[in-house]
Amino acid sequence: MPIIYALANQKGGVGKTTTAVNLGAYLASLGQRVLLIDIDPQANATSSLGVDKRTVEISTYDLLVRGAPLADVTQLTRQLRLDLVPSAPALAGATVELVNMPQREYRLRQALEALDQRHDYVLIDCPPSLGLLTVNGLTAAADGVIIPVQCEYLALEGLSQLGRAIDLVRRALHPDLQLRGLVMTMYDVRTTLSRQVVEEVQSHFPGRVFKTIIPRSVRLSEAPSYGEPISSYAPSSAGALAYEMLAQELLQEDRKSQPPT
Repeated sequence: MPIIYALANQKGGVGKTTTAVNLGAYLASLGQRVLLIDIDPQANATSSLGVDKRTVEISTYDLLVRGAPLADVTQLTRQLRLDLVPSAPALAGATVELVNMPQREYRLRQALEALDQRHDYVLIDCPPSLGLLTVNGLTAAADGVIIPVQCEYLALEGLSQLGRAIDLVRRALHPDLQLRGLVMTMYDVRTTLSRQVVEEVQSHFPGRVFKTIIPRSVRLSEAPSYGEPISSYAPSSAGALAYEMLAQELLQEDRKSQPPT
């Protein structure tokens, strides 16, 4: 079975989707077969991979609400070994429609039971909220949650709220849910604040913060508008090098933790 991670943070603008897309792209470039699942109604991960969310015919809405088979919703992208389950604006209404459905918190988890050996990694891009869609992402995250954290003071306050939500999901829905790690994003080498935030997060989550730090980068901000991950848009930029290092770090650690065959 593939390794399944949810990328979550209820605070918007922290680099969550940027991390999901570019981590997925670099894992793919390292030879891993990756499936990126976009369960954010904003569909930014979908657009970032060059798919027009306005013309998507079948999406995560159909997967979660209508029970469409995973294979029918999965599509190829322009990136080799990187597949996508796209989102669409219709997903915005899913929270209301899911309320009265049986096993509403497990709809994505049940859909992923159809996964086979076709993929090595599944990355779930959750919306910037703690609602039912994010809960679906967390309950489906068999191998843990990755939290991107912006290097600013207010990000620290949001972390405690997210931590409580993860604990609640763990107690009520997914006892094996783990915090896989925190990714520090939008690091500005010119400011003392960025360094202080990193040190504060590291002190509160010892051993849980990835060594790779993602810098603030204009190229990273530009890439989605061209429908490309940073690996193809600006492969020599600082942001690209950082996400390549993050993918290598994650892959190396995952290989160490896997039981010998």
